[in-house]
Amino acid sequence: MSSLLRVLTLAGLAVAAAAACSDPNALPTAVISNDTSTVTIYSLRTGSLTLPNAYSVNADAGVQTWQAGTNFEFAYSTDTTGRSMFLLLDVLGLSATASVKPGLILSTIPFDQMTGAPQNGYITSDTVFIAPGQSYYVRTGVNTCAALGVPLYGKVQVLSIDSTAGSVQLLVLADQNCGYRGLGLGLPKS
Repeated sequence: MSSLLRVLTLAGLAVAAAAACSDPNALPTAVISNDTSTVTIYSLRTGSLTLPNAYSVNADAGVQTWQAGTNFEFAYSTDTTGRSMFLLLDVLGLSATASVKPGLILSTIPFDQMTGAPQNGYITSDTVFIAPGQSYYVRTGVNTCAALGVPLYGKVQVLSIDSTAGSVQLLVLADQNCGYRGLGLGLPKS
């Protein structure tokens, strides 16, 4: 009887393991370590076309909005009174009709304490006026992780705004593991 019980137990474990491996909602193992970097982007209104004027979580860098095939979540600009702002893709008329659009959430906690990105509640179709010291959660659209149908997440902090140069300097962390929302340093766990 104990041999039969062992066989049934092993069979049950094998079925459970197979079910866990075939879970369509399971994320692949995270392989890209999270780290911070500093990025400077320039105003769409006053900056040079040769300089980056948007931020891409996928590239974890400043990018130029006009380059073909460039994915980015927001561009930087200023208005005629000198106010600084992030322009989301919907504001620029570039957002896809996907159910998940790139967006930002203003954080109420310091950058270092932003360890997990929310899934919902992102501003996706409005101008976001910014000031030094503010931090934001960032979500991409699903185009970056289209095979899984999930976005990437990150966080940005406005370090400084240079009105003479028409630029903003950002502290950024981009979790480039599809579907993971962990925003701490190192490999994310969730």
